[in-house]
Amino acid sequence: MLSIAFSQSKYYVDNLSENIKRGKRNKVKDGIWPQMSPLGYINEGGKIVVDVNIAPLIKKTFEAYSTGNFTLRQLRDKFNELGLKRKSGKELAVSNYQKLLKNPIYTGLMLYNGEIHEGKHEPIITKKLFDSVQEVMMRKSKPHSKGLKPFLYRGFFRCGECGCFITTETQKGHNYLRCTKRKNPCSQKYTREEIITSEIQKKIKKVSLPLDWLSWMIEENKKDQSSEIQSSTLFVDSTKADISLLDSKIEKLMNAYLENALSLDEYRDMKNKLVNEKQLLKEKLSAFDQKANNRFELTEKFLKYNIELANEEINEEKLHLFKKVGSNFQIKDRTVLFE
Repeated sequence: MLSIAFSQSKYYVDNLSENIKRGKRNKVKDGIWPQMSPLGYINEGGKIVVDVNIAPLIKKTFEAYSTGNFTLRQLRDKFNELGLKRKSGKELAVSNYQKLLKNPIYTGLMLYNGEIHEGKHEPIITKKLFDSVQEVMMRKSKPHSKGLKPFLYRGFFRCGECGCFITTETQKGHNYLRCTKRKNPCSQKYTREEIITSEIQKKIKKVSLPLDWLSWMIEENKKDQSSEIQSSTLFVDSTKADISLLDSKIEKLMNAYLENALSLDEYRDMKNKLVNEKQLLKEKLSAFDQKANNRFELTEKFLKYNIELANEEINEEKLHLFKKVGSNFQIKDRTVLFE
């Protein structure tokens, strides 16, 4: 009797477990996250919705790490101070941040049992930002030289006399740029970093758009809008067709798996690639629609930003702008030269 009762009990538990798993799989197929909501979301009405108090911090976490200027430990210290905590109220560990940054659920996709599904929940970040974070994480995981100080102009300039790289070193609390002099004798002397910074500031102001161009540029932008309507329509139609084609491929993959033409691992790998590709196309289409609707505002914002940037202190962002307007950056006789 005990043996029969045990067998019946085990059958009931196994059956219940399978029903729960089946229910979760069906939810995922419908685009609904079947488990406890991840940080940044809350469970509401059987679905997950954005936690308006935490989601902005989640987004900022991704944005900060994507710059490459933070280690996971620095990220933890910064955002723990800002109030990003577990739902239990405990502080997040480094491993929690690593897991958070690798979770595609924040892009609107759901990774469940090794398979990526499209979710119906609202994304917190774009797929583009997520991919950027993965690239930074992969780059940081590779072995690299230790002990290099984060000098602003590292690797940026060459010597205008001998062509060797310019290096930076600190002496008595000040940063100095000098030629490495690895090829030939060179007469170039040390130059204070502040002098080079002042030089770059002047160069950027010369290539920045003057404020009185703003109204003219906006007017020209309005004229261009009408001529771009046709090409915009072609882009939208083409992108929608590509998305439909991917949907068809995903459906064919499912049929191939059901007909035992593909193994489960093969099906998952191929489907995950297609779903990721589809998500990028959807974001591209959404971004295009948004840009088409507010192009006037974006143009004005860019022009003002360009002017503001010319008056701000030198940083990596400004150096990036400087690279856009020239090449072959050199220092000779304490003067910045470029082509």
